[in-house]
Amino acid sequence: MKKINWQVKVALALIATSIIVYLIHYTAFHDSHHIFIYLVGDIAFVPIEVLLVTLFIHRLLTIREKRALMQKMNMVIGAFFSEVGIDLLKFTIDFDPDPADVIDKLIISNDWSGAQFRLVTKAIQEKDYRIDSLKGDLPRLRDFLVKRRDFMLRLLENPNLLEHDSFTNLLWAVFHLTEELAHRDDLGKLPPSDYTHLAGDIKRTYVQLILEWLAYMNHLKESYPYLFSLALRTNPFDRSASPVVVR
Repeated sequence: MKKINWQVKVALALIATSIIVYLIHYTAFHDSHHIFIYLVGDIAFVPIEVLLVTLFIHRLLTIREKRALMQKMNMVIGAFFSEVGIDLLKFTIDFDPDPADVIDKLIISNDWSGAQFRLVTKAIQEKDYRIDSLKGDLPRLRDFLVKRRDFMLRLLENPNLLEHDSFTNLLWAVFHLTEELAHRDDLGKLPPSDYTHLAGDIKRTYVQLILEWLAYMNHLKESYPYLFSLALRTNPFDRSASPVVVR
């Protein structure tokens, strides 16, 4: 109520100021015809002014603000891949019985264009994955995720996540997998139905992780070539990758 009263007072003060200025003008020049000509002209321009401000200027400011927000969000995504994502990719690919097709698609090079990233992203999305939860090391995966649970919780506290649905979904997928594994005492003695259930949780994390990693690599290539160079040399899908620069 106080906010409304404050706004009403400001509006009345502005209207009163305008009336006073018009009265001063009339007192000085006694030309009401001139006053009404400009008054009507100004009123006629108001819809155009609203159009310019709301549709164009506001939109430009929103786009600029969103770009700045995404830059901050990509810093958070970078921290995630440094601390969790890259190693998690190495863990989850071990549960893929046929990883060769995925690996071949994800050997990224400096020559990749935005179109190439989009093409591979589409191929990853359309691939039919068959995850085997007995093929990889479930206890090691559980220990790895549990140790990094606090770090991921701090990421979820970042309000910028509201602007990045795909990364938020990835974090929730990783958290769910962490909780599923943490609640099982002996991962070596589970019924087949439970291994099938865990395979579904691993698959969800695996696919979303690859897609988010591809988007992040594309961002690095476009905006930070020096970080992209290191990312290429630490590509978790390239068995020959090495952070050491040899040429």
